[in-house]
Amino acid sequence: MADQIPLYPVRSAAAAAAYRKRAAYFSAAGPGPGAERPSRYQLEDESAHLDEMPLMMSEEGFENDESDYHTLPRARTMQRKRGLQWFVCGGWKFLCTSCCDWLINICQRKRELKARTVWLGYPEKCEEKHPRNSIKNQKYNVFTFIPGVLYEQFKFFLNLYFLVVSCSQFVPALKIGYLYTYWAPLGFVLAVTIMREAVDEFRRFQRDKEVNSQLYSKLTIRGKVQVKSSDIQVGDLIIVEKNQRIPSDMVFLRTSEKAGSCFIRTDQLDGETDWKLKVAVSCTQRLPALGDLFSISAYVYAQKPQLDIHSFEGTFTREDSDPPIHESLSIENTLWASTVVASGTVIGVVIYTGKETRSVMNTSNPKNKVGLLDLELNQLTKALFLALVALSVVMVTLQGFVGPWYRNLFRFLLLFSYIIPISLRVNLDMGKAAYGWMIMKDENIPGTVVRTSTIPEELGRLVYLLTDKTGTLTQNEMVFKRLHLGTVSYGTDTMDEIQNHVRNSYSQTPSQAGGNSTSSTPPRKSQSSAPKVRKSVSSRVHEAVKAIALCHNVTPVYEARGAATETEFAEADQDFSDDNRTYQASSPDEVALVQWTESVLTLVNRDLTSMQLRTPSGQILTYCILQTFPFTSESKRMGVIVRDESTAEITFYMKGADVAMSTIVQYNDWLEEECGNMAREGLRTLVVAKRALTEEQYQDFESRYSQAKLSLHDRALKVAAVVESLEREMELLCLTGVEDQLQADVRPTLEMLRNAGIKIWMLTGDKLETATCIAKSSHLVSRTQDTHVFRPVTSRGEAHLELNAFRRKHDCALVISGDSLEVCLKYYEHEFVELACQCPAVVCCRCSPTQKAHIVKLLQQHTGKRTCAIGDGGNDVSMIQAADCGIGIEGKEGRQASLAADFSITQFKHIGRLLMVHGRSSYKRSAALGQFVMHRGLIISTMQAVFSSVFYFASVPLYQGFLMVGYATVYTMFPVFSLVLDRDVKPEMAMLYPELYKDLTKGRSLSFKTFLVWVLISVYQGGILMYGALVLFESEFVHVVAISFTALILTELLMVALTVRTWHWLMVVAQFLSLGCYVASLAFLNEYFGTGRGSDVAFITTVTFVWKVSAITVVSCLPLYVLKYLRRKLSPPSYSKLTS
Repeated sequence: MADQIPLYPVRSAAAAAAYRKRAAYFSAAGPGPGAERPSRYQLEDESAHLDEMPLMMSEEGFENDESDYHTLPRARTMQRKRGLQWFVCGGWKFLCTSCCDWLINICQRKRELKARTVWLGYPEKCEEKHPRNSIKNQKYNVFTFIPGVLYEQFKFFLNLYFLVVSCSQFVPALKIGYLYTYWAPLGFVLAVTIMREAVDEFRRFQRDKEVNSQLYSKLTIRGKVQVKSSDIQVGDLIIVEKNQRIPSDMVFLRTSEKAGSCFIRTDQLDGETDWKLKVAVSCTQRLPALGDLFSISAYVYAQKPQLDIHSFEGTFTREDSDPPIHESLSIENTLWASTVVASGTVIGVVIYTGKETRSVMNTSNPKNKVGLLDLELNQLTKALFLALVALSVVMVTLQGFVGPWYRNLFRFLLLFSYIIPISLRVNLDMGKAAYGWMIMKDENIPGTVVRTSTIPEELGRLVYLLTDKTGTLTQNEMVFKRLHLGTVSYGTDTMDEIQNHVRNSYSQTPSQAGGNSTSSTPPRKSQSSAPKVRKSVSSRVHEAVKAIALCHNVTPVYEARGAATETEFAEADQDFSDDNRTYQASSPDEVALVQWTESVLTLVNRDLTSMQLRTPSGQILTYCILQTFPFTSESKRMGVIVRDESTAEITFYMKGADVAMSTIVQYNDWLEEECGNMAREGLRTLVVAKRALTEEQYQDFESRYSQAKLSLHDRALKVAAVVESLEREMELLCLTGVEDQLQADVRPTLEMLRNAGIKIWMLTGDKLETATCIAKSSHLVSRTQDTHVFRPVTSRGEAHLELNAFRRKHDCALVISGDSLEVCLKYYEHEFVELACQCPAVVCCRCSPTQKAHIVKLLQQHTGKRTCAIGDGGNDVSMIQAADCGIGIEGKEGRQASLAADFSITQFKHIGRLLMVHGRSSYKRSAALGQFVMHRGLIISTMQAVFSSVFYFASVPLYQGFLMVGYATVYTMFPVFSLVLDRDVKPEMAMLYPELYKDLTKGRSLSFKTFLVWVLISVYQGGILMYGALVLFESEFVHVVAISFTALILTELLMVALTVRTWHWLMVVAQFLSLGCYVASLAFLNEYFGTGRGSDVAFITTVTFVWKVSAITVVSCLPLYVLKYLRRKLSPPSYSKLTS
C-alpha cells in the first residue's frame, strides 16, 4: 500500500545520499545493535516503507526506533556541549540538580502499583500497605519550608551574589563599610519572601485540612460509624449520601434507588457536566438488608491503579454460594473519587485510596512559576557581574600588582558591587505587589483575584492560549432553538403554533377513539398506508413532538418533602407538581429537548419498564418500554421501542447524528442541506425517525436479540447486527437544533486575542462534533477557514499517512481527538507539534486531564514561547498548573480550577482586559523599572572608578556607608518606584488596538540592546558627574563629595522625569519628596559630606555651589533629552502614533 503513495515532500539530493550512507552502514553493521533495527521493520511491512516516505522537517535520523526517537536531538546537543564551556554555562547547575534528584529518588522509592484483591468490609485482610486517603497540595512541610524557600531564592544568581558579598564583610581585611549596608537590604528581601510563601502555604494547608476532615459513614459489623475522609482504608464499606463528594475510588455495591442504579456528577473529574448513570453490582443489590453485606463472603479483584478514567476491569466473586457467583465489573460499576452523588444514597467498597485514585493520578504537582522577565534580568545581572570582574582586574593591573594585590582585587570587587543593585529585587517584588493590587481593584473586571503575585508580567508575553470549552467558552446551558419538518421550520418565536397543533390533535383523538377495543385496529391500517397519503402539518407536528417526548434517557426526579422519600413521591399520582420536578440525564441535550416538550407533553414519571406523559388536557398516557438502545460514540444514535398501553401499538423511535441517520431513514431531499444550515448557525443537530412494528415483527426481533446478548464470542458485533436489522427504511419525522449558549462576549474576546497575535487552542473532554460546532460558533475558527478533521489513527503507519495529508493543507484549523493525538506524539512528536503550531487554531477533543497538561508542556518545549491555560473545572487543574500562566474561572463546575490558578476571573471576557491592559502595562513597567535600577547602580560605580583612578587606584570608597544606603533608598527610591504608575497609552486604546500587544511578545522592552543603551548612558553620566566635579573644584577639593553627590541625585530625578511617558500626581509628589529629603539631610548629615567641618554647610548655601552643580547636571542630562526628542520625531514607537 505504502509504495504507491507519491513521495512528499521531495528529499534534497544531499539528504538522499546521507540516507543511503546510513542504510549502507546498517547493512554492514553486522549483528550489532544497529542491525536489529532494520530487521524489526521488515516484520511490519508498512513500517519498512515508512523510511522511504519523508516526513521530517529536519534530517534527524529516522532510523531510530520509537524509544530513542524522542531523545535523539537532545542526546546530540549534550555530546556537543560537554567541556569547560558547558560546565561554566550551567553544567554545574545540571550536576547539582541531578545529584539532588538522585537523593530524593532514593528517599522516596516509588512502590510498584499492583492489582489487588479486596475483601468486602475487611481492610485488615489486604496483603499490602496502601497509601493514606489524604489530599495534599502543599509544596513544603515543617522541615523543608525554610531550606526550600531559601533554595528558591538563592538559585537566582542575583541573590546568591549578594549573599557572598554580605558574608565577605565578616572578614576584617575585606571590610569596606558598615555591616548594615549589605545585610539590611538582603534581610529585608528574604523576610518579605518568607512571609509571602508562609501565608500561601498556610492557606493551602487549611484547604487540604477542610477536605481531609469531611466525615463519612462507614459500615461495620457493629453498625454505622463516622470516619474522616483521610482515615478511609482499602476494603472499607462507605455510605455516601446525595450531593456528597465520593472520598476515594470505590466499586458500587448498593443503592437506595429501586432500579439498582444512580446518577453521579463527574464535572470535577472530566469536565463533562452531564450526569453519568452507574449500576450497582447485582449480587449485592439483591441482598435483603444492608447488614447482609457482612454475612456473605465476597471479594473484588481490581486491576492495578491507572490513569485512564474511562475504563476499568475487575471481577466480583461471592464464594459462599453454591456454585460461587462471578460477575464482571466495568466502568459503570465504579465510583471515582472527586465525583458527586446526584441521586439516592450509595454504598461502595473502597479499592483505591490517596495517591492511587484516578483523580490524584491525573493531577500534576504544582511547580514554582518564574516569570520570563525575572529570567531575563537574571541573565543581565550575570553580564553585569562579568563587567564588574573585568573592571576590578583592570584597576589592579593599572595599580601594577603591587603589595597584596589579590586583597586589593577583592576590595575593588566589593567597592564596585553596587553595579549589581540588590534593590532590584525589592523594587520588582514591590512592583509586582502593586500590579496585583491594581488588577484586583479594576472595576471593569470585578471579582478578579491574583493568587500568584510573582508573575503579573507574564500576562504581557503570551503567545499560546489553551482554553477549555465546557463552562469556559460556553455557559453549559442547552436551549432548544429549531424544529424542522422538511417543508416547514419552527423557531423560538413560533413555538405557540406547535402548541396549538398538538392541542388540536389531542382534542380530536378522544372523539375518534370511542372504546379501546375498536380503536386498536384502525390506526394500524392507516400506518401501513402512511407513505401514500400526504399527512397534514398538524399530524406531522404531533408525531414529531411525541417522538421527541418518548425517545430519550431522561428521568424526572421529585425532591422529597418532609418524611416522604423520593420513590414514594414518584408513585403517588397526585404529587406531580411541576415546580418540584427536575430532569436527570447523561446528556444536557436530551434534557433541553424534554424541557421543550414540557409545555405540550410533560414527562411525569419513568422507570426501567414504563414512561408516563401528560397531555395539555391533563390526560395521562402510559407507554411500556420494551427495549432501549443507549447512545455510544461509535453508533452516534440512540433508540427505544415502546408500546402504547391504550392502543397496544409498538413503535421503534430513533434519534442520532445526521451522519449516522442519513443512511437509515427513507430517501429525502432536504436533510443534508438543513443539517448544514443549522451547523453553520452553531446549533447541535439531531435527526428523529420512527418505524411502526407489528407484534410478530417485534417477537421475532426480541428472540434474536436475547440470543445475541447471551453469545460469548463477538457479543457486541452480533447485538449490533440484530439491531441494524430494524434500522431500515425508517420514517423521517424531524430535525432538531439545540444551542449551547456561549459565555457573554466570547466572540469579540477571541477576535481581540487573535489580533493580538495570540494563538488559541481549545482542549476539551467533549465529543468531536460538539467541539467543532462550538469552535465555529465562537469564531475560534473563522468563517472562511477550512477545518481539517484528523482521522482516527492507531498505528505508526496510519499516523504517517494522515500527517502527510494534513501537511498539504494550508491555513486550516486542525481538529484531532485525544487517542489520535497520543499516537502522533508517540512516533512523530516533533513533526506534529511543528505542523500544529502553524495552524491558526487547534481543537483537541476527548482529552484527559493529563493529556491537556502534556500538550502545554510540549508547546513550551518545542516553541519556547509563553503559554497560558484557562479553565473552570477540576479536570483543567493539571493544565493550569503546567502553563506559564494559569487562569481559572469561577464557574458552575466548582472553584477547584480558580483555586489552583495564578489568576482567577469570573467571566471569560475579562481575559481581554487582563492581558491587553494589565499584562501589557505590567511588563512594560517592570522592564523600565528593572533597567532604571541597574542604571542607578552603574552610575555610582562609574563615579567610584573615576575617583579611584584619579587617586592612584586606591581602593577607597568615594561615599560613606549611610550615603550609599540613602542613595539606594530614601533619595531615589520613590521617584524610581513611581515608574510602576507610568503608562504609554490609555487602557481604552490598548483594548481598541490589540496589535500593540503583539510587539511585546518579541521582548524588545528589555533586551541586551536596550540594556547596552542604558549602560552607555550610565557610563557617560557617571564620567561627566565625577570629572565635572573634579574640574570645577580645583580649589576647594574637600567639597568634591557634596558636589558630585548633589549633582548625582539631581541627575537621577531628571532621568526619571525623562523616562516617564504619562505623568501621575503621585510621581510629582515622589520627586519633590525625595528632593526635600536630600536637602534636609545635607543640613543634618554634614559629617558625611567632606571633612565634617562647619564650613561645608556654609559652602553649600553659596551661589557658586548652586551654579556649578546646575552646570554639571545640565551637561549630564541635556544631550539625552535632545537625543530622545529627535528619536521620537524620526522613528516614533507604535504607541506614540495612537497618543498624538
